[in-house]
Amino acid sequence: MKSTTLCLLVTLAATPCAAICQSSSSTVELASAESNTSPASADSNAGSTRGTAITPTRGAYQASAPFARFGFGVSLSPLGIGLQTATNINDHLNLRGTGSFFNYNTSFTTSGFTANAKLNLASAGAALDYYPTHLGFRVSPGVLFYNNNGLTAADTVAGGTSFTLNGDTFYSANANSATGATPANGNASLALNTTKPAFTLTTGWGNLAPRSGRHISFPFEIGAAFTGSPSLNANLAGWACHDQAQTQCVDLSSSNPIALEVQSDLKAQIAKWTSDLSPLKVYPILSVGVGYSFNVRRAR
Repeated sequence: MKSTTLCLLVTLAATPCAAICQSSSSTVELASAESNTSPASADSNAGSTRGTAITPTRGAYQASAPFARFGFGVSLSPLGIGLQTATNINDHLNLRGTGSFFNYNTSFTTSGFTANAKLNLASAGAALDYYPTHLGFRVSPGVLFYNNNGLTAADTVAGGTSFTLNGDTFYSANANSATGATPANGNASLALNTTKPAFTLTTGWGNLAPRSGRHISFPFEIGAAFTGSPSLNANLAGWACHDQAQTQCVDLSSSNPIALEVQSDLKAQIAKWTSDLSPLKVYPILSVGVGYSFNVRRAR
């Protein structure tokens, strides 16, 4: 891999030099030929040179053979840190592959629960970038064929502390070796990948594999991934009490009426949280990045 990369870099570095040398040589030969050519000959050659094709200057649009140009880039979006690669299919279409990842750990307290949460974002997909003109505007339908975006959390309620579920207040039991009581605890998971694979649709500006021969680009896109309604699961174990004095404490895994009340309130609370999260069935994409591109074949 190192030797291949080195050869590629040497080739890229040598190409401009070779082009300059070739241009200089052609200029010298042309000057020499003109100095040795009579006016009559010059006039006769003028007509033939008028039809000579002019090579497009750098920065102008150049039609390219399929897969003649490749680009690589990095980006930042709500899906995480992104890596992208693209190649041209024809004068108006690019095929682009994407991958994103991000991990973040945090702790927070809500409704009496202390949660240690971990956000895990990991996704991969592909898109067709359609450029209706030879400018930078594009429309990009695509698909996330891998989606492992979600949140997990382990939660605890300190003994003697109150917690609220569905508007009802309970108390976490103090640890008691005689009764086997332990403070209330549980875990939860939120998945943002109900629809697999997920359709994506974005629009934006910038070309990761521009036909102009430009190497550096700054692509921008905005759109959404249609990942489906979030899936939320949670459970609660340990012991809970109906009163702060802890005279009515039960194991939450039992069929005691207090335990059944807690579990019923938990299900109702999950339903409310799921409803609040329903807008995330359309996951936003707002991406900015930078890319580098190069030719692997000559323009047509």
